Amino acid sequence: MDMIHLTRAGYEKLIEELEHIKKVKRKEITEALAHARSLGDLKENAEYHAAKEAMSYNEARIRELEDKLSRVEIIDDTKMDPSKAYIGAKVTLIDLETDDEIEYTLVSQDEANATEGLISTTSPVGQALLGHKVGDEISITVPAGDLSYKITKISR
Repeated sequence: MDMIHLTRAGYEKLIEELEHIKKVKRKEITEALAHARSLGDLKENAEYHAAKEAMSYNEARIRELEDKLSRVEIIDDTKMDPSKAYIGAKVTLIDLETDDEIEYTLVSQDEANATEGLISTTSPVGQALLGHKVGDEISITVPAGDLSYKITKISR
């Protein structure tokens, strides 16, 4: 089985999600299932079927998270060169065409979330940033076209 590389924050987020779905969500679903059973005939009881489906999804997610957590290797970004963009680094860029400032945090594929500015090191932009330092200009070809950035800051 492959190891899953996560930042400390990504690891803690998975732990929190697992605890929540085991302790809170599981209890809510069990209560909804008990309520649906109390309504009578289970064959035509939509609430019962919805609760059973929710329980099935929740248990599958618990198994998935437990599997991931059993294979996690936490990336210690304190041992990486702080002047270069590697996993765990927050990289500030200037778009050379629009002069817009963009900030990304480089993370593993399992913790990527573009709306939060967390981009995977396996994405085109993430791959292009790896190993570069402040002052470097990079060009990236993405499906939407070509992007040109200058790295202005790297922090951890």
